[in-house]
Amino acid sequence: MAKVVTIINETGIHTRPGSVIVKKAKEFKEDGTQIMLSYNGKEAKADSLVKILSLGIKKDAEVTVTATGPSAEKAEEEMGNLLATLVD
Repeated sequence: MAKVVTIINETGIHTRPGSVIVKKAKEFKEDGTQIMLSYNGKEAKADSLVKILSLGIKKDAEVTVTATGPSAEKAEEEMGNLLATLVD
């Protein structure tokens, strides 16, 4: 399963919103769930700020959230909701 969301933040995903994403991803990592973000043919672990920033996600970008592990479905839902509403 995967969740596709559109980024509404005017400045896309940079350090500040990226840090919020990493914090949420690490909550799920504690139980062994890994969240991945995909954009423009590239993929990054959501618990790595450097990897997220390397995706170059801009406003109106469609980002795909996937997760594996015990809380995968919940992780995709929560991360998707976070990305869809995240603003500076």
